Amino acid sequence: MSNPYEGDSNSQNTPGLTGTNSAGGIGVLGDSGQFEGVRGFSHNPSHAGVVGISDKSGGNGVYGTCDDGQGGAPGKGVWGLDTSNSGGIGVAGESKHGEGVRGVSHNPNHAGVVGINDGNGDAVYGTSTAGRGVVGHSDSFDGVWGETHNPNAAAVSGRNLNADGTINNAGLAGFFGGNVNVTGDITLTGGDCAENFNIAGAQQIEAGRVMVIDDTGALQQSEQAYDKRVAGVISGAGGYKAGIILDKQQSEVGRAPVALVGKVYCKVDASYEPVEVGDLLTTSPTTGHAMKASDSNRAFGSVIGKALAPLRDGQGLIPILVALQ
Repeated sequence: MSNPYEGDSNSQNTPGLTGTNSAGGIGVLGDSGQFEGVRGFSHNPSHAGVVGISDKSGGNGVYGTCDDGQGGAPGKGVWGLDTSNSGGIGVAGESKHGEGVRGVSHNPNHAGVVGINDGNGDAVYGTSTAGRGVVGHSDSFDGVWGETHNPNAAAVSGRNLNADGTINNAGLAGFFGGNVNVTGDITLTGGDCAENFNIAGAQQIEAGRVMVIDDTGALQQSEQAYDKRVAGVISGAGGYKAGIILDKQQSEVGRAPVALVGKVYCKVDASYEPVEVGDLLTTSPTTGHAMKASDSNRAFGSVIGKALAPLRDGQGLIPILVALQ
């Protein structure tokens, strides 16, 4: 039995072994009944053990196929394995103009690309400096599908982060361009249902202020007692923030979320009369402040809500339950 042919080169720019087929066939063929058909080694960390290049449009730099023709156990067309402790990559794909990695499956029961992580890391991770990190598209089913068997985890999660990694509460964690169907409960951490209103004179109004409707339909701070034009309280003061904000839109005039239902912190003036838990509140002569509605004849139509905490004297910020009536 003859020894296998070895190619050798003492020049960095000259390959140790080349194969050329002038008839359009295979340049180099490796065949083994028990082991790898072709194996490539590199002792240089900057270079690959095997490199495949195609200089023709539509060609493949490296092509792998697995088919025993008998329906046996599934193999791998291409297999990448990293056994180092330095966090290497099992399979890497890079492209200057097309996909870095593309996976295609013609079996309806299998995915084109599958990512598996049996530790605590991500099975699939996508990142982009300018475009979308991950895109899902389907002509007949869900574009993106998320599933979890952990009742304390979300099937799909989204975060909008600042440059320092903190949550950007002003940004969107999710956006839906169509209808949204929910079969379970929706949990909101905010305390009230608010709606954005135009503010008269495009003023910057402090959260917690009591607002009334002016003659133009915009809102302004309350300035008189038992005002039947009362609309609500500017949301966002104290420890509460809005759970839902309706009619949120871009506008050239100043707009602010006004709590219409739920819990909100409100500026109250108790110098007119002490406020106890459960007292009805109305507008007061103090700009943007509520007071106890002690005159039942004047209260109807001007009540803002009920006090959830006492304020026995002076001015202060207390939680109230908004219930316009």
